[in-house]
Amino acid sequence: MRKKIMRRMALCLTAVLTFGLAACSTDTGSTLPSEPTPQSAAQSSGAALSGKITMAGSTSMEKLSNALAEAFMEENSGVTVTAEFTGSSAGIESLLAGSVDIGNASRKLKDSEAGSGAVENIVAIDGIAVVVNPNNSVQDLTQEQLTSIYKGEITNWSELGGSDEPIVVVGREAGSGTRGAFEEILKIEDACKYALELDSTGTVVAKVASTAGAIGYVSLDMVDDTVTALKLDGVEAAAGQIKAGDYFLARPFVMATKGEISEQSELVQAIFEYIYSDAGTELIESIGLIAYEK
Repeated sequence: MRKKIMRRMALCLTAVLTFGLAACSTDTGSTLPSEPTPQSAAQSSGAALSGKITMAGSTSMEKLSNALAEAFMEENSGVTVTAEFTGSSAGIESLLAGSVDIGNASRKLKDSEAGSGAVENIVAIDGIAVVVNPNNSVQDLTQEQLTSIYKGEITNWSELGGSDEPIVVVGREAGSGTRGAFEEILKIEDACKYALELDSTGTVVAKVASTAGAIGYVSLDMVDDTVTALKLDGVEAAAGQIKAGDYFLARPFVMATKGEISEQSELVQAIFEYIYSDAGTELIESIGLIAYEK
């Protein structure tokens, strides 16, 4: 009998100790499943993105495209962004053909382009500067005078108070977004009398800078000290005047997608999220453009 009692006491003591250890274990949380690790700051900022984004289109958007690519790749080391500058129409053609992710156009999309599936995503507003050779004494033109120059009705700077010098009318090639916007705003489509039609914004600046009597039009952010930007109707070509609506030669910068942004890849959605963010606004304004308010 004594042995049975002792055996029962030992079993009870074992049960108590086992229960106590289990309780201690529960109190310390060691038996609970571990909580999920929070997403790292690098992951939440998009550093985990990887792949390639391709753009093609407007030469006027070269500075914006390059700045955007550089800034986005700096924040996302696993991403490569490339841009080709083939002209607005060619860029939209490449987009619709599926050879690029984004088609850049320095004008509104045509009905035919939108009808084929291209979606117009305006990212910035740009002014078109009218530039002349720095030796030109004319500093201001009215809209009517500018129209008459490009229609070939005014052919000498002396008719505008300048020196007796022929006006060399420089423009962009057919299909250029800058040309399309310029002619549309002035309502002179198919009526221009060009002496030279050049295939990029940079070549227009270079030609006007090196040619006496030349006049041309370029994206505002491409103006440098080799040319003089004219006032139009007494208004300087500057971001503040464009934003206020006082400068009449202004047009949108479009980053078109095939389908809505929400239908694009994670990478393409991310770059649009960036460009519409505060950081994107700062980037756009830093190169002399006006950020578009959605």
